[in-house]
Amino acid sequence: MFLQLSQLQVHYPGNNNAAVRDVSFSLRAGDIGVLIGPSGCGKTTLLRAVAGLEAASGGLIKLGGHTVSSGKTHVPAEKRRIGMVFQDYALFPHLDVGHNVAFGIHDWPRGQRDARVAEVLEWVGLSETQTRFPHELSGGQQQRVALARALAPQPQLLLLDEPFSNLDVDLRERLAHEVRGILKAAGATALFVTHDQLEAFAIGDMIGVMHEGALHQWDDAYSLYHRPATRFVAEFIGHGVFAPATLVAVDGQTVVQTALGELSNIAECPLPSAYASGECDVLLRADDIVHDDEAPVKAEILRKAFRGSEFLYTLRLAGGQIVQAHVPSHHDHRLGEWIGIRAEVDHVVTFKREG
Repeated sequence: MFLQLSQLQVHYPGNNNAAVRDVSFSLRAGDIGVLIGPSGCGKTTLLRAVAGLEAASGGLIKLGGHTVSSGKTHVPAEKRRIGMVFQDYALFPHLDVGHNVAFGIHDWPRGQRDARVAEVLEWVGLSETQTRFPHELSGGQQQRVALARALAPQPQLLLLDEPFSNLDVDLRERLAHEVRGILKAAGATALFVTHDQLEAFAIGDMIGVMHEGALHQWDDAYSLYHRPATRFVAEFIGHGVFAPATLVAVDGQTVVQTALGELSNIAECPLPSAYASGECDVLLRADDIVHDDEAPVKAEILRKAFRGSEFLYTLRLAGGQIVQAHVPSHHDHRLGEWIGIRAEVDHVVTFKREG
């Protein structure tokens, strides 16, 4: 593994609570990792610790097999060969694109420097902008110039701190896909911070969900969505609700009893003995609930959000249980209308009953 964190802790002076506590994960060379979580969860502090801008108070950080941070070791940021891309791009307004990109390699021989600038600008698709100035570029183009500048010195690791937060929502996901392609073409290893799930899913090979300084899960996007390790991950990633359920054994098979009926043939579900009296909460995603006029279970439409090709319906069953469902947008029902629904759950995820 190229980047390794083991039980990392970061404390700020005068604060008894750790900003980052006991975080462990690893990232392979050439992979893109993403840290995601709500504001104040510690993701930017963790990124700054990897960069060498914050000291570790415990645990360790290894880069390429060498310890760069621990309770006793701190390699300065400028010695780590790390590139950084920030929220505000930090381009020099008085320098053209070529000189902005060359800033970190100004001491290279001119021919080598010019060739490197041309190479990274080609990677980001901005070869024709070398003599233009930042104010002449769009926000997305400025972001790609900042990326080219960070890649120019051939860093061993690239860090990106919410680099798309100043861009339009529609542009963010598209640019995230573009940046992923650029980083892969460059063979770069990168760690990316965002609070936007679509960005995280678009760019990351591995994604870490953080909350209150702790890393709840480090996994690929599919596993985070379908196999969340904690209730927080289940709530933070995607649309869904927790519904009371009971696990029972029927003919040697575990069956999950819910207000929507029984969920069966579940290979990954725990045994009923995993919970007291088999009582638990089951995670029901919006894509687990299917609109079916013939279904015996009916639900009242409380809210609906138009998403173009579909509605996100918030529904209430007769017993009061709230669920959500993705429904094709040609099924345009009124608020207060009762519709038939059924559960089609391929990944049953259960947690200890709350409340």
